Amino acid sequence: MCFRDLSRTHVWQTQLFFTTFRPPLNIDTNSVKLWVLTTFPRLPVRWKRRRVFRIHSHSLLQLCKHSTLMAESEPVSDATPVGEKRTCLRHGDEETPAKKPKVDGENGNAPNPDGGGGEEEEEEQPEGQASDGEEDGESFADMMKHGLTETDVGILKYVSDHEGFSGILKERYSDFVVHEINKQGKMVHLDDLSIPADSEEGAEPEQQPTECDVLTEEQRQQLGELQLFKNKERNVSIEVKDDTKEKRTLVHKAIKTQFPGLETKTEEKEGHKFIVAYHVAGKKALAEVKTAAAPRKHFWPKNRGSYCHFALYKENKDTMDAINVLSKFLRLRPNMFSYMGTKDKRAITVQEIAVLKITAERLAHLNKCLMNLKLGNFCYKNHPLKLGELQGNHFTVVIRNISGTDEQVHQAMGSLRQTGFINYYGMQRFGTTAVPTQQVGRAILRNDWNQVVDLILKPRPGAEKEYLVRCREEWAKTQDPEAALKKLPNKRCVEGQLLRGLSMYGKKNIVTAFGLIPRNNRLMYVHSYQSVVWNAMVSRRIEAFGLKAVEGDLVLRGTTAHVLSAEEAESHSIHDIVMPLPGYDVIYPSHHVGEGYRELLSADGLDLDNMRHKVKDYSLAGAYRRIIVRPTDVSWEVIHYDDPRISLVHSDFEKLENKPAPVFNQDGQYRALRMEFSLPPSTYATMAIREVLKLDTSIKKQTQLNTVWFN
Repeated sequence: MCFRDLSRTHVWQTQLFFTTFRPPLNIDTNSVKLWVLTTFPRLPVRWKRRRVFRIHSHSLLQLCKHSTLMAESEPVSDATPVGEKRTCLRHGDEETPAKKPKVDGENGNAPNPDGGGGEEEEEEQPEGQASDGEEDGESFADMMKHGLTETDVGILKYVSDHEGFSGILKERYSDFVVHEINKQGKMVHLDDLSIPADSEEGAEPEQQPTECDVLTEEQRQQLGELQLFKNKERNVSIEVKDDTKEKRTLVHKAIKTQFPGLETKTEEKEGHKFIVAYHVAGKKALAEVKTAAAPRKHFWPKNRGSYCHFALYKENKDTMDAINVLSKFLRLRPNMFSYMGTKDKRAITVQEIAVLKITAERLAHLNKCLMNLKLGNFCYKNHPLKLGELQGNHFTVVIRNISGTDEQVHQAMGSLRQTGFINYYGMQRFGTTAVPTQQVGRAILRNDWNQVVDLILKPRPGAEKEYLVRCREEWAKTQDPEAALKKLPNKRCVEGQLLRGLSMYGKKNIVTAFGLIPRNNRLMYVHSYQSVVWNAMVSRRIEAFGLKAVEGDLVLRGTTAHVLSAEEAESHSIHDIVMPLPGYDVIYPSHHVGEGYRELLSADGLDLDNMRHKVKDYSLAGAYRRIIVRPTDVSWEVIHYDDPRISLVHSDFEKLENKPAPVFNQDGQYRALRMEFSLPPSTYATMAIREVLKLDTSIKKQTQLNTVWFN
């Protein structure tokens, strides 16, 4: 993230013993925290909710001075002199629209904070309500030195010999755009917000007067303001003059249909009946919404498909976060939605979603009040979506501030198009903390449950949330699950679920206690171990035989693996070769790399011939994965620009809003590489970018590079 002009877009506010710092909504808070911690390694900072930092006032002079120095290259006319109290520094340019700004979300396991976008929050809480813990002064780079690098997880080789170059990936989340490719091979776009005609023809006849006659224009305006949290009264009361049950029912239906997220109730005041509308998804009520509540029964035409399919456009939001938001506004269980795959959080993504018996009209109404989400391209079908049904994803990626020449870029991208890249499992697969997920997976496979608990709950170095640090310290000191659990405000994290299981079933029944963690999270650990073994064996295979098929390699014939003879190897290319993830239902290469699987697992205390586990969930069948992937639809261009704050990709939403496409200045001071390519499912785009740049993609390495760049 470039903070050249940070000093003119932030808000400073000096108080008695501390200073609050609220970053602009269009700047990623993780980048701001990284900047503060790396620039002022001894600066005591408290991380507050609502995107606010608290910085002790004795450091204000130093921080203001540094901010001024950073902005020297582009002076601001209304800049405040160094050392004076700063209020709001404004810039003449129009601020970027408020957008809800981790590592990529591809199969990542690290929990992501919900970075809720929206209007600027009100005044900071008083000092007494602040979190009682502080950072210990260790810089973010120092904290991340305990993390993994690519060599730790077997990512060692490249397929091309071009010279690498540097660049900044995801400086803005809009630099990473993903469009899903559905099972028909069509790219999913958001380009139509209209409601299909079938929705209107099949609508329940009783609802027609609801739309037209029941609510007055003034009442609709009041309800709209309530829906958007602009109503200070927090409710709207509508008097029912024609006091009949039918009339009240129509009003209830009209409010809930036209204003999703609002709930209604009937109250009697001074002999008159009123229908009171209030915000079911706001304030305390939001946390009390029962996700297990059954969906409301609505009339559904027989000639209409049971599932409404739509394109979900999201900005800087995880797929499950987006679905949870939709489910709360529609009062549905999240499992009423189906999808073909999860998408990155720090990105702009478009994917297809299906929901059971919810009309396109109700979904379209959500566009009025959702932040960073848009729904469109509605249609009705008779089937839901299934995980893995997609054909792949199309990526548009911008790498800013590249150092390579045009010739280097051409060689790198030409190699990516012609040869491809090694299909490694990316760094997201292995976690971001000092305890990698594959270590937990190895302990599970060895049936060492005490070590599993120790790895998950023991204190660990590196960057972690304050309450997790307190929880781990309590566990290390007392080994009391209930005492440690009390240190967690959110019991739904993996640590909280494990501690809850230990308090319920005791420390002698760890297998049952561990079962309280959701199944997908538990399997993530053992799959992570499989992945690191696969990465290591593929690196060994490339090292031994290079980029050609050899005798003893495996190819797929249908769903069955076949060992190549010397003669058969001559008629196959490296793009046909697969390698197994270890399991009981796979075969291994017949050359010495196959024996390497046995050596590696033996060193970890595991038997390659006995991959069945006492607990059925952790029995690994294995699978096959191509070692080289060649992207399709590869294109690229080197662009020049002057303003680092502008988006360099024209998104679907901007096209719908008829906003102009970005215009590039050929003489601009900054250079960026904009590339496009399509990949099959379960393939990591970061590994394709790694092949182009020839840079380590781990957070540890990127943090070290960013620290040098910031300094």
